[in-house]
Amino acid sequence: MALLGLIALAGMIMRNAVILVDQIETDVAHGLTRKEAIVEATVRRARPVVLTALAAILAMIPLSRSAFWGPMAITIMGGLFVATFLTLLYLPGLYALWFRNSLEESSRSEQIDLAPQHQGESQPAFPLAAAAE
Repeated sequence: MALLGLIALAGMIMRNAVILVDQIETDVAHGLTRKEAIVEATVRRARPVVLTALAAILAMIPLSRSAFWGPMAITIMGGLFVATFLTLLYLPGLYALWFRNSLEESSRSEQIDLAPQHQGESQPAFPLAAAAE
């Protein structure tokens, strides 16, 4: 039963890690420094990661009172909690450590604003929507 908990832990870490690293790389491609991208992507992904884990943990509570399924449910709940902790705290730190030499460098000399502000009609809020019309 502990094996199932480890599988759930590994699956959740891998899925969330891939999403978080992809978000960081997307932010870097849009002109943020790696340091800014790590912080922004982690903050932006924190709510979905926590809510997904919390929903799964809360769903295991009724099973945890069962004599047969209880130990497995408790193991999975613990694994999901640890996976959430590792995804939100350990993974960004490990990523920053890996790219420590390029944390302050910009990926491009041209900075692209991720959330453009309305300043007259000079810059559309959604350039792809304007191009489709």
